[in-house]
Amino acid sequence: MKKVMIIGCCGAGKSTFSQKLHDIIKLELIHLDKEYWKPNWTQTPKPIWRQKVRKLAAKPSWIIDGNYGSTMDIRMEKADTIIFLDYSTTVCLWRVISRAFKNRGKTRPDINSQCREKLDWEFLKFVATFRQKKAPEIRAKLAAYEGEKNIFVFRNDNDANFFLENLRKEK
Repeated sequence: MKKVMIIGCCGAGKSTFSQKLHDIIKLELIHLDKEYWKPNWTQTPKPIWRQKVRKLAAKPSWIIDGNYGSTMDIRMEKADTIIFLDYSTTVCLWRVISRAFKNRGKTRPDINSQCREKLDWEFLKFVATFRQKKAPEIRAKLAAYEGEKNIFVFRNDNDANFFLENLRKEK
């Protein structure tokens, strides 16, 4: 594993999983949320964003967490390993709501330091419909790389932790 892409619904635990993976395999960890969001939740313009992701993906090794469908193709092409945290809607909703309350008025280490934690209906709707709207697209993209990339789909923390524990034993 030299270039590892971690994707999944908000609240699935991408940043937590990627940090644990980083602790084991010691590759550079890149949180796309930290790269994309500018102060006060200002978005990076799409042409600049695609160029930035191309530059990040061109590095010799990395762990990149985040979805960002408009650049998923760039990362999938460069990755040798793709990990999809395909967790239930209930788990993801619970986690984003819990995270919002826990971090209310604060910033998280995996996002721009000038973006305070927030929760709104648009975001909750995105999380609530992810499995119906976004996950099928992700599965189709993963199917296109079967046999070419190492692809892992974890449905819960037990699956993910089992993978990490086995990796730790190999090191």
